[in-house]
Amino acid sequence: MHPSHFGMPHETREVRPFSKPRHVVTNAGAVLAVPAGWSLLPPGDAALSRRIKQDGPSWTVVELKGRKRFSRGIWAPTDRIETLRAELEIERRNPAYEKRLAAGRRRRDQEQAAYAGEFEQAVLAFLAFHSRYDTEAHALARLISDHAVPVGSGTVARTERIPVEQRAEAATIAWLRHQTTGYDDMVIPRVKGRRREVRRLLAERSRSLLEKYRRGQPTDPANCPLRRALKLSVPAPTTPVQTSLPLM
Repeated sequence: MHPSHFGMPHETREVRPFSKPRHVVTNAGAVLAVPAGWSLLPPGDAALSRRIKQDGPSWTVVELKGRKRFSRGIWAPTDRIETLRAELEIERRNPAYEKRLAAGRRRRDQEQAAYAGEFEQAVLAFLAFHSRYDTEAHALARLISDHAVPVGSGTVARTERIPVEQRAEAATIAWLRHQTTGYDDMVIPRVKGRRREVRRLLAERSRSLLEKYRRGQPTDPANCPLRRALKLSVPAPTTPVQTSLPLM
């Protein structure tokens, strides 16, 4: 790759880090020199980062590691960064700014709680256990929701690209894969498609397990992987300790 010194600063783009200082790599593999007069805004200040992106051209640096994305900052004109940072600092000194932040946090918490309830109901609907296993169904739905729904969990429950019913199904199968099979301890050959095939086979096993609960078939708590997983995941109710009082 040959560095290009025509960075096209008028374009807003996402780029990748490069080993040479003040150079980045585009998604197409081209190496660009960072324009003169630009500085790198480190990650960490979400409000300032949003304003930098909205105010004009910038290059967002994202490092890819497997399926994960890590922010490495934003390249933008130095004077614009300093101006917007100064404006934001003035706003933050105003008590009204903190009130807006608090209102935003309350709104997000309410939205999160509503989605958690919706997602848990979607998991329950997918499980569709026989009434004899109603307790197990609710416990399982709560465990899956608590694991998958939190912001930043990185699970399928956080995507909006598919309906919530499909998210619930995918999250359930994923939870069962990790909790009721030996998937986490498997040594899978690094052969293209092999891990996908293993996941497919384990998903079939999980679906067969769920089908027993849907039909209301008897299960052995000691040998059923789902019952064992629930026992390990759900804290046992505590029994009040009774103490003997001395006779008066």
